[in-house]
Amino acid sequence: MAVQKLRNGVIARIARLIDFRIDERLRDLNGRVIELEYATADHRRRLDGAESGIEHVRGDLRWTRAELDRLIPSVAAQEAQLEDLRESLSLSVHADKPELAEARSLIQEIQRQHAQIRVRLAGIARYEDRLRRIEDTITAPAGE
Repeated sequence: MAVQKLRNGVIARIARLIDFRIDERLRDLNGRVIELEYATADHRRRLDGAESGIEHVRGDLRWTRAELDRLIPSVAAQEAQLEDLRESLSLSVHADKPELAEARSLIQEIQRQHAQIRVRLAGIARYEDRLRRIEDTITAPAGE
């Protein structure tokens, strides 16, 4: 009878030790699961923000593209006009000094406006490139 009590006592102690280790491991795993749930919620929130940002950038890019498409024909027409003026200047002109001065003044004004348009188009191209790079950064997979 004493041996059996001793045996039952040893078995109970071993069982409590095993239960303690299992309970400790379960607490650790439970804590890790909670951490992962918080991280997942944070990632979802950040992903929603990134998607919203992408949609904003896409809207800006569509607007920029529309503006560029609208400006390109005007610039092409002005370049054609400028080329026509250059060709007409290369011909011998029979005009008096005031007419030549006015013609030169007009040509200089056209060249100034042409330069301004080129600067604006370069700015639009840089802006569009920046938007594209931002969109590429936002849409790139995390491993890249």
